[in-house]
Amino acid sequence: MSGPRRLSHHISDGDGIAIIVCVDDAGAARDAEEQGAKALAVSSVIHGIRDATSLPLLWIGEGSPADADAVTIRPGDEHEHAHLAHLESVVDVRDEEELESALERLDPEIFLLTAVDIDDDVDPLDAVLELLPDVPAGKLAIAQVDVGSRDEVLALERAGIDAVLVPAGDVRSLVGHQPVDV
Repeated sequence: MSGPRRLSHHISDGDGIAIIVCVDDAGAARDAEEQGAKALAVSSVIHGIRDATSLPLLWIGEGSPADADAVTIRPGDEHEHAHLAHLESVVDVRDEEELESALERLDPEIFLLTAVDIDDDVDPLDAVLELLPDVPAGKLAIAQVDVGSRDEVLALERAGIDAVLVPAGDVRSLVGHQPVDV
């Protein structure tokens, strides 16, 4: 498939919460698509990934995004990514201050709600869910939090999360429905 693949369209298609799988090779990308993933997240160059999948690619790594359709940026770092205006921006926020700053400065369509550098006594899922009410209606929210079951994915969906980032592996059980043959 040629041309850009809109991440926002793939995760907001109305088919429940989207699973975005972090992959590090073309085989894992192909497997994730076959198991029903809506998008892929990559942190390094993966040779042959465009031949392996038609899913949109979200760049979550450092450096220049290769083959990406969307790129994560941090509030305050948008000037470093000005040359990537042709890609969808996914703003990675970790607390209420960053979320507020992102809304004022960038007004992004998609947020990546990330639980990092939090106290050990704070549940990462709770930290992500505490940010969600501050995401304005009409914006998309991706959770970057460990999930291990379909029940946890459904809890995120019920809370209003649009997508969840998960590691590569058997994601069929997280997707919760039989994917269409690709």
